[in-house]
Amino acid sequence: MPAPGIRVRKSSRPPFRKVLIANRGEIAARVIRTCRRMGIVSVAVCSEADRGALHARIADEARVVGPAPSAQSYLDIEAILSAAKQSRADAIHPGYGFLSENPEFAEACRRAGLVFIGPGPDSMRKLGNKIQGRRRMAAAGVPVVPGLEKKGLQEKQVREWAMKAGYPILLKAAAGGGGRGMRIVRRPEEIGAALATARSEARTAFGDETIFVERYLEPSRHIEVQVLVDSRGNGIALGERECSLQRRHQKLVEETPSPVVSEATRRKLARWALSACRAAGYTNAGTVEFIRDAEGRFYFLEINARLQVEHPVTEMVMGVDLVEAQIRIAAGEPLSTPRGGLRPRGWALECRIQAEDSEDGFRPSPGRIRLYRPPEGRRIRVDSGVAEGDEV
Repeated sequence: MPAPGIRVRKSSRPPFRKVLIANRGEIAARVIRTCRRMGIVSVAVCSEADRGALHARIADEARVVGPAPSAQSYLDIEAILSAAKQSRADAIHPGYGFLSENPEFAEACRRAGLVFIGPGPDSMRKLGNKIQGRRRMAAAGVPVVPGLEKKGLQEKQVREWAMKAGYPILLKAAAGGGGRGMRIVRRPEEIGAALATARSEARTAFGDETIFVERYLEPSRHIEVQVLVDSRGNGIALGERECSLQRRHQKLVEETPSPVVSEATRRKLARWALSACRAAGYTNAGTVEFIRDAEGRFYFLEINARLQVEHPVTEMVMGVDLVEAQIRIAAGEPLSTPRGGLRPRGWALECRIQAEDSEDGFRPSPGRIRLYRPPEGRRIRVDSGVAEGDEV
């Protein structure tokens, strides 16, 4: 599936000879598939516990980078760079999660003479702190959720602001993500405990206990826009994804196009998304996330500086390979929108199947996969990092 948003020279050699994928599971397998189609040698990394994992089995090469704990393997920057050097890779694709949005990792790749397939460390730093990101977006004319940003935020300040803004409110970690360091507050008496818990969780997860406050919009819908931006600053938006069905702030079902986004609104969201990227000096693939309130107003949430788990629905509807686009942008190739632009064709839905125990609050449930029968049929796509007999 070629990426029509990227100028592809049929006679040209692959942009890179060899790419190391600094990840595991379905995203590593996903990147390996595109590398193979492009004629690029793929190198997988794995922990000692993942030697037999699917991504390690299907890659052209596989290198063990440490023991089972991710902090000693997939999050070990020096171990990843050493594997890239030993395999003589030209570039590193970070996938999503782990080191994908770590500016120090992107910087370390650059120092090691490796191309990081993703945004530069400077734009990551600009976006890594949600308070700074909000301010940049507001200055660029992108609407943000009403909120309170104060250094050393105190309970009294939160209480006073909430009295004026109204409940419920949402406490958020400035360096946060994935729902960590986030607490909904519906009554004044909940503020103290929620603030302490959010700070503790943020400190543990991100090493930064800074908290800010936003209005908690309910009912609301989570709408995000997929973008591609090349090194020359040319950008395109590839439609929106609806990601409102979540559990514990984790997305479960995603679709495109959204049933609540009109063509006029789609154009407006695309304009805001690209303005947000310009404000951060952003390049490569990214996702600009918005929230829609009950009155249909949209507000900026954040930019995810990486590929998203739900990227396949965009690929199926837009007819692009976003991983190929990432690779070509990282190699310095320019974006070239087809005559007439990129337009969605049809509709796509993604469901995430996770190893969980439904009888125990849907908590993670590791173990061996005894039976695995993925769906088959026309227009069905399965992105999986496991096979029958594998152990989660």
